[in-house]
Amino acid sequence: MTYDVIVAGGGPVGLACAISLARDGRKVCVVERSPLSVLADPPFDGREIALTHHASNWLKDTGAWAEIPAESICPMHTARIETGAVGSPPLLFDAPAEGPDALGHLVANHLIRRALYRVAARTPGVEICAGEGIETARHDARSASVTLTDGTKLDADLLVAADGRFSKLRDAAGIGAIVHDFGRSILVCRMHHPEPHAHTALQWFDEGQTIALLPIAPDGREGASSSLVLTLPDEDIARLKALEPEAFNAEITERTHGRMGPMTLESPRCSYPLKAVYAHRFHASRFALIGDAAVGMHPITAHGFNLGLKGQETLARAIHDGPGDAGTPSVLAKFARTHRLATAPLFAATNAIATVYTRDEAPFLAARKLGLAVANRLLPFKSAVTNMLMDRHS
Repeated sequence: MTYDVIVAGGGPVGLACAISLARDGRKVCVVERSPLSVLADPPFDGREIALTHHASNWLKDTGAWAEIPAESICPMHTARIETGAVGSPPLLFDAPAEGPDALGHLVANHLIRRALYRVAARTPGVEICAGEGIETARHDARSASVTLTDGTKLDADLLVAADGRFSKLRDAAGIGAIVHDFGRSILVCRMHHPEPHAHTALQWFDEGQTIALLPIAPDGREGASSSLVLTLPDEDIARLKALEPEAFNAEITERTHGRMGPMTLESPRCSYPLKAVYAHRFHASRFALIGDAAVGMHPITAHGFNLGLKGQETLARAIHDGPGDAGTPSVLAKFARTHRLATAPLFAATNAIATVYTRDEAPFLAARKLGLAVANRLLPFKSAVTNMLMDRHS
């Protein structure tokens, strides 16, 4: 079976890439190890995605936005950053008065995945091969091919790896990566609380822990719900994940200093190792990396999916502007150059911020507080960060 492009990985970025390429007239096959039932109805994974306006506009243009229940989309009006004890002056970023009225929108990752699958499944030119892994992959100057675990061989002009930050295809291609291991894990789950969240996303660098509370769309009940993102050493996350719900609720209420009132668990608890990844190269002969396989961001800036979405757009645009062969070296070089310029500065800055703001030695604590105080008075800086958070460019 022959295609223009084989996409390895049926996550949100892999599906988005297939949709982009097929809408441009390409024949694409998505290979995903998970069964079709999981692709069609992904389980809750704890992650809430802060979509920029660029990302939500792309989802609207492809029809994926309409597949997300409107009542599950939560606008974010304010981003609040704190360091140290409760009551310390925060750094605030608000949606601009001239509109739109939200910095972005928060949507559960599993709902985005489901919406993209529904669009991909009905898009002419997209075939989805679910429940099969890739046994071997080959790509050279002439062509690319993969052999699936059931022995089926697929050929294409280009193989695209969208198989995550610990990409096996990237390793098999001999492409190394910078791996920044923060020695921490994150626990994510939904918590209900009596105090309103006011559509505010909180990023709080407390001593000994980092907490994010992301607003969840209201469901008509009294009180409100937020997505908790808690960063701690691996052993602490494992202990919290195994705690009985009542003990867990009590500890999270204590860790949040009761700022939202008593916290009540209302979802499964999910955990992930905290490692940032940046590939040394984004392409090889008839081979390209997108999503976390190319750049796996620290979640502190909530830009991982947004960058992944832009990466697949960059690849699709480079192929569209090329001579017709999706795997032409000039096409892949153009994609890699453009994507590196878009991601390298943000990756470096994010890791630097994450390092400084998660160390609790006295000089770092003082620098954190001073940094927020100074940043709050620099209106051009706040405007620039607000524009980055919103990303209204097409």
